[in-house]
Amino acid sequence: ALNAVPFEQMFTNIDAQLQSNTAPDIFRVDYDNFGTYAGRGQLLDLSGLLDPAIGESFTEALWRAVQFEDRPYGVPHHTDTSAILYNQAAFAAAGITSVPTTVESAWTWEEFDQVARQLQGQLPEGRYPFAYNWQGQGVTRWLSWLFQADGRFLDESLTAPAIDSDAGRAAVDFTKSFFTDGLVPQNSSVRSTTYASDLFFSETVAMTFGGAFLLPDAAELATFEWGATFSPRNARGGGDLGGNALVATAGTTRGELAAQFLTFMTERQQMNDFCATSSLLPTRRDLVEQGITFTERPDLSPVFVGQATTVRAADAAQVASPSMAAINTVLTEQLEQAFIGGLSTQDTVAGMAAGITEALAR
Repeated sequence: ALNAVPFEQMFTNIDAQLQSNTAPDIFRVDYDNFGTYAGRGQLLDLSGLLDPAIGESFTEALWRAVQFEDRPYGVPHHTDTSAILYNQAAFAAAGITSVPTTVESAWTWEEFDQVARQLQGQLPEGRYPFAYNWQGQGVTRWLSWLFQADGRFLDESLTAPAIDSDAGRAAVDFTKSFFTDGLVPQNSSVRSTTYASDLFFSETVAMTFGGAFLLPDAAELATFEWGATFSPRNARGGGDLGGNALVATAGTTRGELAAQFLTFMTERQQMNDFCATSSLLPTRRDLVEQGITFTERPDLSPVFVGQATTVRAADAAQVASPSMAAINTVLTEQLEQAFIGGLSTQDTVAGMAAGITEALAR
């Protein structure tokens, strides 16, 4: 039987079910939380149940995202990552006549900053150039800026912090400037209860960062013409690792059947149909190479599929850490102080490093 629950209740429900031994055989889990369940021994080790070659079907980054201690504990059902949605009329009024059309030509940080300031000079009081989608447990998306600076938050062994670095300071500095320079609304920080997308739909901001899943809402709620382009790049391109894995619980008595179902759900046709109709991104190499066509705004499919290619296996390995839930709490606390409380960049990254050390030790 299928047990469908709202996303907000998903982990509360599954945690209670795991504790009471009433968990389903299979459930969906986002990549941020995957490592927590795998690290607790609550997921089924699939290494002896899946076809040994199945990993070759997926992109390197997404296959890495479902590994724990180099063994698969799930399959990557789909992914998502953030691109920029923009208000075409606001761009025209500011004299911005073109946007990048390939991931390789995405705006650099400097170019993105120039675009934001160009908008700022033309927008009326009470409107802002953009909002970033790190609200509502979305703080992991801040890591895109760190990855774009060619930084890491965990070292290569995944056992110690690596965020107190030039790249870490650059990412904090740049994102702090969004608030200090009035490029984003003050009520759009990581602890805000107002989502970036709502600020875009209300035309409070001219740009928002959002995943492909946002396209159906934008088609329904935006009363203006809008388009999409790629997230910025700095030393490299980078993006957030959204989406969900499918996993089996360690206590299932039907492990072989569960593995067969996970395989079925990630076969080419099933994944193509699911992603196209749901405005989500595939994890299979062949579908990434071929591209998919969204049911809603098919013209924007290449933007999101292309943006997802900037997520690297090394990025995914860090996000899949068993300590990621605790690390997200650290990021939220430190970034809120930096963005709204005036905490210095050096103190912010030092606080992050100390908090990550504590999170890893739990």
